[in-house]
Amino acid sequence: MKTKVCFLLIILSISLQAQETKKKAIHQVLDSWHEAAAKADFHTYFGLMAEQSVFIGTDAMENWQREAFEAFSKPYFDQGKAWSFEARERNIYISADGSVAWFDELLDTWMGTCRGSGVLENVGDAWKIRHYVLSITIPNEEIEPVISLKKSKDSLIQKQIKRDW
Repeated sequence: MKTKVCFLLIILSISLQAQETKKKAIHQVLDSWHEAAAKADFHTYFGLMAEQSVFIGTDAMENWQREAFEAFSKPYFDQGKAWSFEARERNIYISADGSVAWFDELLDTWMGTCRGSGVLENVGDAWKIRHYVLSITIPNEEIEPVISLKKSKDSLIQKQIKRDW
């Protein structure tokens, strides 16, 4: 019985170490991605994203497939003026088979505190960003003026967007 318990504890320890190793690698990918934007390093930034990926920005109309996001972003990177996001807090979760991870993070940005969230996939021996969502945080007690501010624009967007499913 003691042998079985020891064996199970060893297996659990190895599994936990593997999870921590993966989390460290994911932190490194996300930190490098944000750093590449801050340094306007186009190739590193987009190299950390999967070929089939999406970036969802703060504007309701910003749902960028990678190719379109590259085209939109390139002039900013070329001018050396991309964006600078610094993670202050991050939570990472990994699927049972270790091939997919999802995360949320609080960021310092030029827009103030924002939240990022997304999904990464282990492709070969590297983690690649598949999906990223950037959101502006609004304190609950401040939401009414924001709702009023965006009401007319939201109305136009709702008329423009049609369900296609």
